Amino acid sequence: MDKIIIKGLRVFAYHGVNPEEKRDGQPFELDIAARCDLRKAGRTDNLNDTVSYAKMAKTVARVMTEQSDDLLERAAQRVADAILEEYPLIQEVEVLLKKPEAPVKLDFGYMAVSITRARGDLHA
Repeated sequence: MDKIIIKGLRVFAYHGVNPEEKRDGQPFELDIAARCDLRKAGRTDNLNDTVSYAKMAKTVARVMTEQSDDLLERAAQRVADAILEEYPLIQEVEVLLKKPEAPVKLDFGYMAVSITRARGDLHA
């Protein structure tokens, strides 16, 4: 299956279990891979036959900033659900949600969760 990919989308949000994370916020980075059939768009060259990656990026940013979650797992789930609900062409979505400034006193690149959800998983 084909994919629409967004890599390294940076969003400032307020997720985490610590009070300072909720109060001060921090940067998050997301990689999205949305599986769908892109053959029709490839033949027609018509934006209506695909999913706009610009609109999908705005959906992700909106979901990440509209509420505060304790867990990355919850924030990633909300992103996946919104993509599947708002873009019917997408059959499956992978969300990699990175927290590069997690309050962990060790040297690391980022902490993250990765989830994959399919259209059949909505409301399950």
